[in-house]
Amino acid sequence: MNSLIPNGQQSALKKKTEWPNLSALKSLKELNLKLPSPEGDAKKGLDSVLGSFATYARLKGRYDDDWIDRLNHLYTTIIFIIFTIVVSTKQYVGEPIHCWCPAQFTSGHRDYANNVCWISNTYYVPFEERIPLHREGKQQKEIGYYQWVPMILLFQALLFKVPCILWRILGASGGVNLDKIVTLAADTQFVAPEDRERTIKHIVRYMDRWLENAREYRSGCLIRMRQTLSKYCCIVWGKRYGNYLFIIYMVIKIFYMGNAVGQLFILNEFLGTNYNLYGFEVLSHLANGDDWTESPRFPRVTMCDFEIRQMQNVHKYTVQCVLPINLFNEKIFIFIWFWLVFVSTFSAGNFLIWFYAMVFRQHRIRYLKKFLRVNECYKTELDKKMAVKFADQYLRHDGIFVLRLVGKNANDVLVSELVLQLWNHYRNKPLFRHANPISDDNSNV
Repeated sequence: MNSLIPNGQQSALKKKTEWPNLSALKSLKELNLKLPSPEGDAKKGLDSVLGSFATYARLKGRYDDDWIDRLNHLYTTIIFIIFTIVVSTKQYVGEPIHCWCPAQFTSGHRDYANNVCWISNTYYVPFEERIPLHREGKQQKEIGYYQWVPMILLFQALLFKVPCILWRILGASGGVNLDKIVTLAADTQFVAPEDRERTIKHIVRYMDRWLENAREYRSGCLIRMRQTLSKYCCIVWGKRYGNYLFIIYMVIKIFYMGNAVGQLFILNEFLGTNYNLYGFEVLSHLANGDDWTESPRFPRVTMCDFEIRQMQNVHKYTVQCVLPINLFNEKIFIFIWFWLVFVSTFSAGNFLIWFYAMVFRQHRIRYLKKFLRVNECYKTELDKKMAVKFADQYLRHDGIFVLRLVGKNANDVLVSELVLQLWNHYRNKPLFRHANPISDDNSNV
């Protein structure tokens, strides 16, 4: 069959089907390096559910964070916006309330009663209890949240987006375009080998210039003390100390955690109930075989008082109303409760993982050594000593942080190639190789 294809076309086809050189895969397997990111399976699951919507809505397209961050600012925001649309449609297109009015009421009277009871708060009295006679007793049982559900859902979506906005504003001042680096690195998985090599070299040159420009070239006792503190415990931080992006990123992760947990308490104040215990009550009802949908937090049937003025007389009416909208609200807010707990748990776990991997110096160095061994750059004693300097003086917190972001959004094969190219750049820079010498015992980290 090949004889029927001209030689020029055969070479073109061969070029198209040529794969990148993956000769280091055996070494990667020995070091437990996986081609997909560690969170790849969970990320793919969420992308399959909400990714298409995000792409259509143009909410997806930046990769300057990890999938837990996108779980907060992208997927959760989409969920709240969908809920806002559903509830708003029911409120403003359908009929959110129906009141059982006296027989003498005309259709106009009934419409008036429905509108008055909707904009004024109704109150909930179980059928086994007597209706309070005094206004104070009725006010204690008022339900005043259902008119504002679309607004509170939209506000929650905004709160989940705020940390992302802060990260992109503050991260942009770090001197490097994280999204550009990660996107270019991820795209190299789908290009020809020569384009892949050229792109990786471009990324390395870009990172090298950034790392060089962010370096502190001043000297002095105070400068050295600050550099030591920033290297070991991050007490001192800033662009010149090589930990600006990492510290900002960790603060943003704290914001994500605080936002998810804090929204449980915000909803508790908004709904006027013990909402932070709502999920546990539902689980208890399910375990006991009870009807968990009968909740005083989202009653279907409420009472409403209103007055009608006729000449000099004021007639008072008490009617019974049904709130179909609460069928939606109940399901939405029970889902939100479990979703917030889910997001809070994963955000806290993700924060601890990043803290463990980046704050402790020995873990940062071991992360780089792993890739240096793959590329056979960690053999001699000189290599071991230079690897410590490579981590502490050249890449520092921010450089290793960028490499980890590439690994989270692409794969460890790309990180291995980037580390190799950066290592070669470092070895050719006498300024960095001989500046601030490190004692020999550090090579044992």
